[in-house]
Amino acid sequence: MPAKDRTATEDKKAVSAESKTDRILVADEISQEGIDVMSQALSVDYLPKITPEELLKVIPEYEGLLVRSRTVVTPEVIKAGKNLKVIGRAGVGVDNIDIGAATEAGVLVVNSPEGNTASAAEHTVALMMALARNVAPADRSMKEGKWERSKFTGTELFNKTLGVVGLGKVGQRVAQTAQALGMKVIVFDPLISQDRAAQLHMQSVSLEEIWRRADFITIHTPKTRETTNLISGTVLSRVKPGVRIINAARGGIIDEQALAKAIQDGRVAGAAIDVFDEEPPKDSPLYALGDKVVLTPHLGASTIEAQFNVAIDLAEQMRDYLTTGLAKSPVNLPFMRPEILKSLGRYVWLSEAMGAIAGELSQGTVKELETIAYGGLAAKDTSPLTVTALRGMLFTKMEGVTYVNASLIARQHGIQVRESKFEETSQFGEEITIILSTESGITSLSGTILAHDEPIITKINDYPINLTPARYMLFTMHRDQPGMVAKVAGILGQNDINISTMTVARKGIREDSVMVMTLDDPVENDLINKLIEVDGIHMARFVSLIPQSRR
Repeated sequence: MPAKDRTATEDKKAVSAESKTDRILVADEISQEGIDVMSQALSVDYLPKITPEELLKVIPEYEGLLVRSRTVVTPEVIKAGKNLKVIGRAGVGVDNIDIGAATEAGVLVVNSPEGNTASAAEHTVALMMALARNVAPADRSMKEGKWERSKFTGTELFNKTLGVVGLGKVGQRVAQTAQALGMKVIVFDPLISQDRAAQLHMQSVSLEEIWRRADFITIHTPKTRETTNLISGTVLSRVKPGVRIINAARGGIIDEQALAKAIQDGRVAGAAIDVFDEEPPKDSPLYALGDKVVLTPHLGASTIEAQFNVAIDLAEQMRDYLTTGLAKSPVNLPFMRPEILKSLGRYVWLSEAMGAIAGELSQGTVKELETIAYGGLAAKDTSPLTVTALRGMLFTKMEGVTYVNASLIARQHGIQVRESKFEETSQFGEEITIILSTESGITSLSGTILAHDEPIITKINDYPINLTPARYMLFTMHRDQPGMVAKVAGILGQNDINISTMTVARKGIREDSVMVMTLDDPVENDLINKLIEVDGIHMARFVSLIPQSRR
């Protein structure tokens, strides 16, 4: 049960004592048990209805801030929190917290990545069963005094094929439950190899095969640039006729207008949706579909147990960090020793940026990531660079990746991680190379830190380049011929995308070239598709060094 509500204008009754020097502000509802855990060692103020304006006024008084999804922790809040040491997010995603501003201010951000796994998986299965057996409309009919057995004939799950898109913790639990029900499970996950899927007694397939074969499709991916409108009108035209679709992951992964049309046209038999592009949804086209859809108001994590688990987990982390300096689920700061990080300097940031770029430029299931330190860098402890490169690569492909769990996630997905060192180097005294191997090929990047502490990428797949990584970047591979730069810049300009810098790497005249534009604005998939259609462009990729939105 939530603790008793109070407002910021009321007298704040702190659970404090002389020994409790650090103060925590709880700005959203959590269970009383969580409050009790923190109160063992900290002074806690519980203000779950605090307004943004009130938060800005009182935050300077606190060392810790705990939120759920209601409260948005902006750069202004973090700047005003001059005493802040830790921000806790009771849940998986941290999209309502400005991670960059927190990191810049030296504020640790922690979350609770596993507290609601069981609840989310169970709700997905419940939606699938309710959809298959017409539970909601039959219940409604009965309460209207009717007895309409033939009207609500359903379909069995037994022997049906379930397509699972995204095999993280929730996806795995749903898949295993489906197997226990006698369903055939096929999965798509860019980090799951055929061998790993076989160990789980599942078949790893392409998205196209999911669309073609699945009787039921369930979504378990984060909402990223790549997964926004993943199930579009085009995809729905290719799915198996009569498929049923379930989404309890993120709103916006399914184009709701296209889904409604596919259901009306009879291509899709029905859908069960817990998350929406806009919440609460206004005038959703799904409302008009009656018994063909099951709709719930984002209930995936809404169980007593999940609320309790998340609250306890976050409360323990907040307490432990402020009393011992340790936290088990840090989102933004490495756990490595400060003296090692200091010796590596900006290589820590550069290796993560290179890992993220390699992850975006690569295709297919990831098999191996290798970091190679050259020259003076080889004499140092470079293990943090491997961790940051791994984390950079992984956060382009999945959610919930931290410096602490990156290596574990790699092992769980069968990704080999290697670290090599060579005393010799090229024209630089120190250099780091990241090599990412997938089933489709190899992507490699090299970089160094210049004398004035500027991180640069010196090579991309054997193309020499001088690139300082930026927040938003556009990479293209094209023929070296007149007009290519103008064509790309023209399309960006037509879409109000501002170019900050541009650099071109080539091996020879009129050969293939790599062009990188750093941008002031993010790029949507539709624009990338336009670029790929330009004659002479072989590849176009948008790369963001900002982690994708999380719930």
